[in-house]
Amino acid sequence: MTDRILVAGGGIGGLAVTLGLAQKGFAVSVFEQSSEFSEIGAGIQLGPNAFYCFDYLQIGDAARDKAVFIDQLRMMDALTGEELVNLPLDEPFRKRFGNPYAVVHRGDLHKTLLEACQAQGNVSLHANSQVQKYDQDRSGVRVTLANGESHEGSALVGADGLWSAVRTQVAGDSKPRVSGHTSFRSVIPTEQMPEELRWNAATLWAGPRVHLVHYPLSDWKVFNLVITCHNDAPEPVAGKPVSHDEVRQYFTHIHPMAQQIIEHGQDWKYWVLCDRDPIENWVDGRVALLGDAAHPMLQYYAQGACMAMEDAVCLAHEVERFSGDIEKAFPSYLDKRLVRTTRVQVGSRVVGEHIYHPDGAHAKTRNAILRSLSTEDMHDRMGWLYGWTIDSRL
Repeated sequence: MTDRILVAGGGIGGLAVTLGLAQKGFAVSVFEQSSEFSEIGAGIQLGPNAFYCFDYLQIGDAARDKAVFIDQLRMMDALTGEELVNLPLDEPFRKRFGNPYAVVHRGDLHKTLLEACQAQGNVSLHANSQVQKYDQDRSGVRVTLANGESHEGSALVGADGLWSAVRTQVAGDSKPRVSGHTSFRSVIPTEQMPEELRWNAATLWAGPRVHLVHYPLSDWKVFNLVITCHNDAPEPVAGKPVSHDEVRQYFTHIHPMAQQIIEHGQDWKYWVLCDRDPIENWVDGRVALLGDAAHPMLQYYAQGACMAMEDAVCLAHEVERFSGDIEKAFPSYLDKRLVRTTRVQVGSRVVGEHIYHPDGAHAKTRNAILRSLSTEDMHDRMGWLYGWTIDSRL
């Protein structure tokens, strides 16, 4: 077997771990099932922990150049139109967590990682190459692709997403859990966003069984719109076009100001959100899972991509720390990541239920608690999430 490390999946997590390993001198081959290396979707939020990862991967300047640095995290009551939370993302926030908070177009971030990988002489990128299964022995791993090709390496990282074929072998579990929540997504030119809503903020409107999120992207050229309802959708769906009227029907009960967001959206597509229950083991000998393949989570902490990048940094760090000894590095990686990612997985479900979608007395209680928090209180509550470093345990 060869010392080359194999990576299944060329998304943000897969490219981040590829870059981290390549920078430490390891040869890496990436196998992406799509016809090209690209990223589906629009905006993502980047907490300070994401910027820590960018700096570790030596792409901090490039990532910052693509990001929009928003001024606030705002939470609005979607029924009354009242502001519930306004968290400044100014110098005290940056000082507390060592880095900023920002938003970025997913495609821009993916391109930054892809270009950094392409600049490494020890990385090979293979499109139209879906990993279907693996075999291993004490000396290495062999993957078999959908086209029948096989490739060998010293280890395999499964970064192939929610429907990971690598996970099927590692964990042997069933299909992802369908949450019953449906997200509708649109990107519109900034001039089409109602002027009174063109806030330099990541804004959440929370209401009974619904929420709406919007923020600027791509140097303020567009606004990202993501609106979600708990409609008990029974089956997974990804990126299916949907009519304006179909979107509107779930949000007729919210405040007129929030409804404007829907009226100005265009070319809506929808996703039925899925996650999985946490599992204790993402490692099978010389094979390890990463990102959504290991711990797919709902969107309510806005941490899916951030957790994948933390995984990538941690895995690369452990492989170097154990001088390429995979049988020691992979269990150590799992030990360092399991509790933290489980906390985010479970916490995302809890936040969705108790912060994003409550009604009646439940919502009034939420509002009262949130209004009672000072900026320092909120910083303290976010410390475990945003303050992560390579030496963190949680």
